[in-house]
Amino acid sequence: MVPTTAFRISPVRDTDIAPVCALAREIWMQHYPGIITVKQIEYMLAQRYSPDAIRTQLHAGEAWWDKLEVRGQLFGFASYERGTDARAMKLDKLYVHQLARGKGYGAALVDNVARAARRQCMDTLYLQVNKTNYGSVATYLRMGFVVAKAVKVGIGNGFFMDDYVMEKDLRTKRHPVDTPHSSPLMPGGRNPATRGTPDAS
Repeated sequence: MVPTTAFRISPVRDTDIAPVCALAREIWMQHYPGIITVKQIEYMLAQRYSPDAIRTQLHAGEAWWDKLEVRGQLFGFASYERGTDARAMKLDKLYVHQLARGKGYGAALVDNVARAARRQCMDTLYLQVNKTNYGSVATYLRMGFVVAKAVKVGIGNGFFMDDYVMEKDLRTKRHPVDTPHSSPLMPGGRNPATRGTPDAS
């Protein structure tokens, strides 16, 4: 889907950090209860979305952060970094406010990251997403990502990320559309399309 409302994707600056942190909290608290516990949500927000953590990444050049504005209002953001493989870019964070989902803005953010990866001669874009975040998994499948493997990673305080690693081949522009209810990732025939797509975890 191509967005029909004017939008802008641009780099996050120091003055954007506080609004980005606030938006992340709003999205996580709306979307993640039922997928992970509230205690884990609070832990991960403190770990990943403190102003100091984002500011350090920006100033050190450890990651790129972009914001999505629709008619001048912040509605989403993405962050990405070089992967462990020199020819791969990791899409580390992808969030779109629930009021702006289903309008093509998430795909626009992913396309923007893909272009940045291609400029650096990378041919793979990958991300991690919680296995039970069915809506996000289904949306990434529609965007042309495939499941590469499953991982379970400890993040401290007894918490884990139980994720799929999904990859997109940047050497082709094909965007296959998968049928969510027939996917082997969706146990019991559950249709994941009801949850929306806020993130890459």
